[in-house]
Amino acid sequence: MRKTYKLFIPFIIAITALISILSCKKDVKKPAETNKIEAKTKINEPSNNLNISLLLDLSDRINPVKYPNTAMEFYQRDVGYIKSVSKVFLEHLSGKKMRQADEKIELFFEPSPSNSEINTLSNKLKYSITKDNLSMDLINNIENTYSKNPLEIYELAIKDDNYVGSDTWRFFKNKVSDYCLEEGHRNILVVLTDGYIYHKDTQLKEGNRSSYLTPQEIRKNKLNSSNWGEKMEHEDYGFVKIDVDLSDLEILVLGINPDPKNVYEEDVINAYWNKWFKEMNVKRFAIKQADLPSNMDKIIREFILDPV
Repeated sequence: MRKTYKLFIPFIIAITALISILSCKKDVKKPAETNKIEAKTKINEPSNNLNISLLLDLSDRINPVKYPNTAMEFYQRDVGYIKSVSKVFLEHLSGKKMRQADEKIELFFEPSPSNSEINTLSNKLKYSITKDNLSMDLINNIENTYSKNPLEIYELAIKDDNYVGSDTWRFFKNKVSDYCLEEGHRNILVVLTDGYIYHKDTQLKEGNRSSYLTPQEIRKNKLNSSNWGEKMEHEDYGFVKIDVDLSDLEILVLGINPDPKNVYEEDVINAYWNKWFKEMNVKRFAIKQADLPSNMDKIIREFILDPV
């Protein structure tokens, strides 16, 4: 018996070794499979580099004489929103390692104001931050500039009293892809508007679609009664379609201020913008009514810092 047991020992060792080898083979992923998994993970990770654009509507909606508001003038609300955006941008920037910095923030109008002073002030609000220029001095400079320049821009526009309208439709058609999209970034566009769009040089009509939206147009189209939604859908009201793909853009619209004479006005405005954004494949968007900056700060913060 002792002799037979000794003969089996080498056989048992060989079987054990073979099982170990086969187990190890099972656990090791092929290099090609590993690369595929890593690549997939990389694609699905949202970029941590912010590219924030602000589009300002300097039409007569900001005129404190024509549209006064006792709680806070609408142009002052805009200034508060811009400060909140810049504050959140700086918080994001301060939390990054220097070698990872690749952030942008800038401000646009459509059309550009004829006042050269306004254009000079807005150019100073364009920043491109990288590891080569990031410093406390730059962060302080951005904070100071965004604290004072927006207010000066609005005050100059009101003083000029030359409200040419807001050509937001044309901005999306011709400029948004070039100005607001950067590869390898989270692209966010903040639009400050009352929700209406009008410019004398851009008045397109295609069926029931238009490049503009005014309270007069909503009344004319009889979208001021309880059946507005059904009418809008069946008769295809909305903004004229634009052939752009904005699947890499997030949009936050702030300041919607509907005509109080129509209880359905805000719903109609929201429906126009919703339909338009969906047709352009906008990645993510939110549309918010005008409110005090202190109330809007949380919404701005969550939209920028908490991507879905």
